[in-house]
Amino acid sequence: MFCRREIHRIPPERVIDLNQFFHEYVLPNQLKNGATLIGRWITEEEDEIVTMWHYPSYNDYLKIEERVKKDQLHQQAQAQLLKFGPPYLDYRQEFLTSTGVYHSPKQNVTVSGYITNENDEALLVQTYWRSDTWELPGGGVDDGETLDAALCREILEETGIKVKLFGVTGVYSNGTTLSIVFHGKKIGGDLKTSDETQDVRFVKLDEWNVHQYITRGKFLPRVIDAMKGNSIPYESFKVRPYKLLERLEGIVIRDES
Repeated sequence: MFCRREIHRIPPERVIDLNQFFHEYVLPNQLKNGATLIGRWITEEEDEIVTMWHYPSYNDYLKIEERVKKDQLHQQAQAQLLKFGPPYLDYRQEFLTSTGVYHSPKQNVTVSGYITNENDEALLVQTYWRSDTWELPGGGVDDGETLDAALCREILEETGIKVKLFGVTGVYSNGTTLSIVFHGKKIGGDLKTSDETQDVRFVKLDEWNVHQYITRGKFLPRVIDAMKGNSIPYESFKVRPYKLLERLEGIVIRDES
C-alpha cells in the first residue's frame, strides 16, 4: 500500500470553513480522479488536521495529481482560496509505504474450478483439514490478484495441473466468504499432491456417485451446478488506462430434447 499523509496546521476558528472547503472541492476532485481517502483526523485543540490518501503506487499518485490539477474543481478551489486568504498556518506532506497487509477484508474471496480432462473426468482434491470429503481444487485470492489468475495458480500448486478456463458456473456466499466457481479443461501438467492436498485425482462424476465423493453440503451444489456444463462470461481488467487482461466467453449447453 502506498499512502500520502497531509498535515495542515490551521487557525481553530477556521475549522468549519476548511472542512466545508475540503468536502466541496478537494475530496470530490481526488475521488473522481482515482485517489482513495483512508481517513481524516483533527487534534483535540482543533489546530491540526491530518489526511491520509491511498494510491496504487507513486507513479499512480503523480498521474492522479496531474488529472486533479487539470480538473475544473481545482480551478474553482483556487478561486475560492483567493477569497479565503491563506487558509493554513503550515502544510507538509509525507509519503508512506506499508510494511505488510494487516487489515481483515469484509469478505473473504475464494475461487475453485470444475476442471475436466480428455475423458471428461473431474479434478478433485482431498485436503488434510477436510479429509472427510473430496472437493474442487482452489483457494484464496491474494490482494491485487484477479480471480482467474488466482485459480490457475492455486490449481497448479495443489495438483500440478495447468488449466484453461472457460467461464463462471456459480457464485456462492455465506455472508463472510464469497466463493466463485469456474469451468475449465486440463491443458498440461501431471497429478501431484502438495502441502495442502493429501490426494488428487480425476474422477468420472455422475448424478449417482457425486454424493459419495462430495460429502459436505456446502460443496455439493457447486459441483452439481458445474456438472451441467453451463458457464457465464468473466472478464479481468486493469484501469487507468483500461486494459483487458482476460475474457472468458462462457459455455451454454442447449437442451435438444
